[in-house]
Amino acid sequence: MLFQTLDDKEQCAAIYLDGGITEELPHGLTKTWNYSAFLKDRNIEYAKIYCGGKSLSDVCPESLKEGWEAISNRMMAYHRSFMEAKIDLRQNCFFDLVPKRYLLVYYDLRNQITEHVFSNYEKPKNYDLILGMTKIVNQIKYQNLDVNLEGATVTPKLRGFLKKQDLSPAYINYNIYGTKTGRLATMNGSFPILTMKKEFRSVIKPTNDCFLELDFNAAELRTVLALNGQEQPSMDLHEWNVKNIYRGMGTREEAKKRVFAWLYNPNSEDKLTNRYYDRGKVKDRFFSNGKVKTVFNREIESDDYHAFNYIIQSTTSDLFMEQMIKIHGFLKDKKSSIAFSLHDSLVIDFEKEDLKYVPELVTMFSNTELGQYLTNVSVGKNFGEMKKWTL
Repeated sequence: MLFQTLDDKEQCAAIYLDGGITEELPHGLTKTWNYSAFLKDRNIEYAKIYCGGKSLSDVCPESLKEGWEAISNRMMAYHRSFMEAKIDLRQNCFFDLVPKRYLLVYYDLRNQITEHVFSNYEKPKNYDLILGMTKIVNQIKYQNLDVNLEGATVTPKLRGFLKKQDLSPAYINYNIYGTKTGRLATMNGSFPILTMKKEFRSVIKPTNDCFLELDFNAAELRTVLALNGQEQPSMDLHEWNVKNIYRGMGTREEAKKRVFAWLYNPNSEDKLTNRYYDRGKVKDRFFSNGKVKTVFNREIESDDYHAFNYIIQSTTSDLFMEQMIKIHGFLKDKKSSIAFSLHDSLVIDFEKEDLKYVPELVTMFSNTELGQYLTNVSVGKNFGEMKKWTL
């Protein structure tokens, strides 16, 4: 049964169905455009995932474009007016603020576009991964981020950074379609957690007792090893490189700089590094005919120069997302919850009564589809003062 959700918030459960709007959710709902939190326990197919995150306008059939453009412009005008009036759409249901006659036109056309997508697009092979991440980023979007200056070293740069942010309230809205390789980006208007400087992180506080951070050790390098069929060292990978690749020459930091210079520069001719990590072997397996195809069923158009970086970055990103989905499911009935993620680092807003679960969380995070990735564990009262924790 095809239908449309009118909002993506759990408290705004209303749908367009059979030409009308209802707050009742009957059995038999099967297909809609995009995920909403009130559908989290239902088996629904989402057209937005089918078409790779494209907008409704991008996939609108030619026969509907004129009508769709007219009603879309009207809805965007309403949205702009709400923003100018300082109406918080994270706290209010959009459909309560718009005349019903326009909602009926808008969602009828949206229904027709959705039906068109299901008729013309194949279900992507990585559908379950994208759906899992869609549910997580929706939850994070509606969690207020505690940003305050208590205990922080206040500098002119920090004040300037905060002045640029809309902190009423602060929140993180990830875009799972924002990069070519699948790495998360943030939407305009949300807190820039992915790009903020480390020196500013102390302003981010947990709402529970502390932050618990799970962070893969040298994640992308470990992915190179995994894709080459090599066993994962159980120790710090940069220390391992000093002993086993660089013949004991140099410090850990020097080895780290050297291997990353090789990893991120496709023209690097560091033969000692490439002899073990073998860039060519990875490219031969996962790049051909101008397209990267990863083990997580993501396909990326690429030239030869970018292919290796796309393979490694995309594979690592999807592997991390799989672990994030596992942790999210495990915490479903706990007081602790995922606060945010930062590339291959997962930050949990941690409640002390869940302390007994930490070893299980670390094991779950470490045991990936590509082998056991060493995980660093850190804790802190704010995100800027995280200290390593040895279990």
